[in-house]
Amino acid sequence: MPTHRLLASLVLAFSLSAGFAIAQSAATPAGLTARDFAREPAIQGLSLSPSGKHMVGIVSPDGDTRYIAIWETANPGKAPVILGAQKMRLMRAQFIKDDRLGVLAQQLFTVGTRATHLSKIYITDINGEKWTPAIPDQRASSEDEEFANKTSNPSVLSSLHNDPKHILVEDTRLDGEGDIYKVDIYRGTAQRLFRGSDKYGSYVPDANGNLRARSYVDYDNGAVFVGLQFLNTATGQWEDHLRSYARDRNLTSVAGFSLDPNIVYLCRREKDKQGIYEYDLSQRKIIGPAFEHKLFEACAVSQDRAGKVLGFGYRADAQRFYWTDEKLAAIAKGLGPALGVTSVSAEWIDPASGTSAKISYPDGAGAYIRDWSDDLKYVLVEKSGPNLAPEYYLLTDGSKLALLGKARPQIPGDALGDSRLVQYKARDGLIIPAFLHTPSRARFGPGPYPGIVLPHGGPWARDDLEWDISGWTKYFTARGYVVIQPQFRGSEGWGDKLNRAGDRQWGLAMQDDNDEAAKYLIAQGLAAPDRIALFGYSYGGYAAMAAAIRPNGLYQCAISGAGAPEIKRFQNQTFESRFLREFQRPSVGGMDVLEKAGQASIPIFVYHGDRDVTVEIAQSERFVAALKAAGRPHRFLAIKDMGHQYNLMTAADLEMQLVEIEKYLTTECGPGGI
Repeated sequence: MPTHRLLASLVLAFSLSAGFAIAQSAATPAGLTARDFAREPAIQGLSLSPSGKHMVGIVSPDGDTRYIAIWETANPGKAPVILGAQKMRLMRAQFIKDDRLGVLAQQLFTVGTRATHLSKIYITDINGEKWTPAIPDQRASSEDEEFANKTSNPSVLSSLHNDPKHILVEDTRLDGEGDIYKVDIYRGTAQRLFRGSDKYGSYVPDANGNLRARSYVDYDNGAVFVGLQFLNTATGQWEDHLRSYARDRNLTSVAGFSLDPNIVYLCRREKDKQGIYEYDLSQRKIIGPAFEHKLFEACAVSQDRAGKVLGFGYRADAQRFYWTDEKLAAIAKGLGPALGVTSVSAEWIDPASGTSAKISYPDGAGAYIRDWSDDLKYVLVEKSGPNLAPEYYLLTDGSKLALLGKARPQIPGDALGDSRLVQYKARDGLIIPAFLHTPSRARFGPGPYPGIVLPHGGPWARDDLEWDISGWTKYFTARGYVVIQPQFRGSEGWGDKLNRAGDRQWGLAMQDDNDEAAKYLIAQGLAAPDRIALFGYSYGGYAAMAAAIRPNGLYQCAISGAGAPEIKRFQNQTFESRFLREFQRPSVGGMDVLEKAGQASIPIFVYHGDRDVTVEIAQSERFVAALKAAGRPHRFLAIKDMGHQYNLMTAADLEMQLVEIEKYLTTECGPGGI
């Protein structure tokens, strides 16, 4: 197979000193800039080859350009091999075989009037000498098909650790959606194993790469459901096992396959919190929980390449793992003391039951196992948290711990203040979790401070107490603001009761929860009542638009990034799918802020990327036009070539956001800024 033309002229390999990835620069708190928070990390996304012979990661010496770096694990001080691209942005690199990398690359892509980002997976050797797409390119029969095919991205289903030459790849192109290929990564050829269909998809392989589960959508007396099928290995036939009805909004998914061929791990909601359950294929029933957490949701199983369960993941303050493997559990236990990690305790009230319990979580930063070689000789460790950008360490033979590099050595942790998991009561008594970020008392005193209420996107999402890659929290605490991230009703990941309490409450009770977060800051003496703004992105941008309209007197201004003001438009787009009509209709509803834009009572800054295909920029433009027609104070910024998600934003995009938001807060937010 010939080398892929697009990358053939772009890729180069050269060596730099080890300092390339771990060079440090001095910075004082007073000198921290938006660039310090927005620039590309010096090092990120490290992983090991299966044998542990090599490490790979993304590095950036200048904060703008990304390169792939491959080190010899036994000699991390030796100059790495560096792979770069002139036109494509290198997003991620991971080993799929001991001598082959899977690389996700991205670039701007435009066909006619449609502008977006193109992301593709390529396979290359560790010297970057040959690049091939994950599946061979195919000729499209129309412009629409060409656009869809080029902007789709196949997914690697299995690296087939027992097969030295092949991997499994699922196609996502219009002309081959759902097709499963066995790809020869050395020759660049592909053999189709399964042909995709309109009915069956979402194939799940076991540890050996055998496709043993799939799902489909069908109807039962008019009620749409997702059926889960498993392959009967004795007969070779797919058999129906479980149904999840869309109206119940409780989908069951496969979390993993046990070493016992009859046992499958399912992620499902038997109680208020999701858990991981064992399902017996022969008995066709759930036989009990594999892992549950009484306070938080669990839906991840960590397994080795042979399929042995090593641990279970759950989301508390952030994603945490309970290691069942003795070696990994011992390593995890020893990392905290070795890296100076301390914990903070808190009283936690379960939003569903109201029961109280003690919890603990890392204070500012924790230490986590991120990857390991098959024999556990080498373990990659990350130390990170809300007050510490990731630092990467290599643990060798369970005893030698060495620093590999720091993502943002220019940012000192003592400039960032403090971060805590807190709770407050909503107007109806519902307990609302929140993440509270306060500035350094040594630099800014005890408060009250100017405040920012920062609701997340989604709204079917949640925040975590970890390093904020957007800079939206810590950039502002470093400047003396207090920031709170309310996990308002409708948020996912905190239990079913909190999630369903947000049904059809967009701009209503969901917005009340954001307002109560502002009142919490005032009651705690942390925010000055006349110096509070609400800033949000995506759904949070919608919440900012709603805050500008609702006459609550709490905010001096609102800032909306990529907001969707037309709830009816969102409903129409979402409900084109019969499944989504039943699955999401109960949750989507409330105030259409575009219709009420003329009632805006506070200034609002609206910004949007012009390559956003999730929420098109035209929605913000229509909202701004309505503000202008009504003579309401506003400012609008279109950011050239920026998409919706974080991975579609460059360092320059992030820096512009931080600079423009701060400028607005200090000059146009209320009378004279906050």
